Amino acid sequence: MGLSYDSSKFNLVPIHRYPELINQTIKLINEEWPRSIGARLHSLQSSKDTLPTCLVLINSSKTNDEIKCEHTVLAHLKLTPIPSIPLACFIESVVVWKELRGQGIGRYLMNKAEDYCKCHLKCRQIYLSTIDKEEFYKKLGYEPCEPISIFGGPCNIPFRPVTKKKYMRKILVEDTQKED
Repeated sequence: MGLSYDSSKFNLVPIHRYPELINQTIKLINEEWPRSIGARLHSLQSSKDTLPTCLVLINSSKTNDEIKCEHTVLAHLKLTPIPSIPLACFIESVVVWKELRGQGIGRYLMNKAEDYCKCHLKCRQIYLSTIDKEEFYKKLGYEPCEPISIFGGPCNIPFRPVTKKKYMRKILVEDTQKED
């Protein structure tokens, strides 16, 4: 599906460099997953150049005076570290405004986020979990994988918790070292 918007005006930016976008971002995330404003604020304010990083896709437009530029938040995602896999990150809280879905913005967001992970964070692979968007992520090159823990250790418990989450992984940089 092609993008219905002029993507030349799109920019993927870390929220900590654009604190004026935090309120828009809170509204976007809370539309999908309601939570207290304080909890959202805490999460977004923890964004930094290293992980965790909250990225927002913005659409920039000039105001009438052509000097000031206004930014509209279109989408959000959060990148968190996976302590047991050093050159990887976990993507969570992927959300596009409901009225903008089905127009290629989610695909654009994910592609730009993958570039960000590879170029800025030097990640070699990305993990995520989803309840109902498995087909979307498969189209982007993600493959099903075993559950992972973003809290430190491997997820090697003898039983699996009852969950509808499906874990997926995408290799960004192939390991070029061959075993002898």
